[in-house]
Amino acid sequence: MATIAVYSLKGGVGKTTLTVGLAWCAAGASARRTLLWDLDPQAASSWLLGATKPGKEEAQAVFTKDAAPSDLVRTTGIDNLAVLPADRSLRGLDRLFHDLDKRKRLAKLTDRLNKEWDRILLDCPPGLTDTADQALRAATLIIVPVIPSPLARRAFDEVVAHLKAEHGKVAPILPVFNMVDRRRSLHRVALEELPDWPVIPMASALESMTANAPLSGPFPASGIAGPAIQGLWRGIEKRLAG
Repeated sequence: MATIAVYSLKGGVGKTTLTVGLAWCAAGASARRTLLWDLDPQAASSWLLGATKPGKEEAQAVFTKDAAPSDLVRTTGIDNLAVLPADRSLRGLDRLFHDLDKRKRLAKLTDRLNKEWDRILLDCPPGLTDTADQALRAATLIIVPVIPSPLARRAFDEVVAHLKAEHGKVAPILPVFNMVDRRRSLHRVALEELPDWPVIPMASALESMTANAPLSGPFPASGIAGPAIQGLWRGIEKRLAG
């Protein structure tokens, strides 16, 4: 079992769409038993996968041990893919982690799931928060989507510096240029400066995913973004195998 955290210091970088796409590839192309654990109180991943429950606010119960993670897992319309949904109760999760003073609570919970799932993807909330720190401690691999601009790349450098300062030895970090528009000169310059970073292009097909929620069926392989996400996932699998 591998735990893959998809994390960004700031919002608006396509984090959730990328997380769902990678989980979809894990379940489909790799036929892995895949769980997407939504840790973002906005619950966007949960909504895309049809796993929101109006009036239900129980996601935090997993961390207080009032519910087992497996009790809250929900199936999706995608074979091999389930979701542990988020809800508004997670807005207080940072304070809960602080009060519990259990730095590896999430890591221990993911360890308990290793017999049920081959791949766990964590959709992390943005920012330098206690919740994000918990997710990054639990990760086998950390994916950081970055918009190819100076400010976004500076944010990535801050993430790396924070992880080294607060965590010491951390899981491997894989930066990914996301929402890339090659018509923009800043984007082209960034890609030329860091040619080894994976690239996921901006695509209307990804933006329109919300219009098709809840998602179902095989991962869409047409267009330019679909194959790029599939290629990224294949590279992730090679890293995990190595």
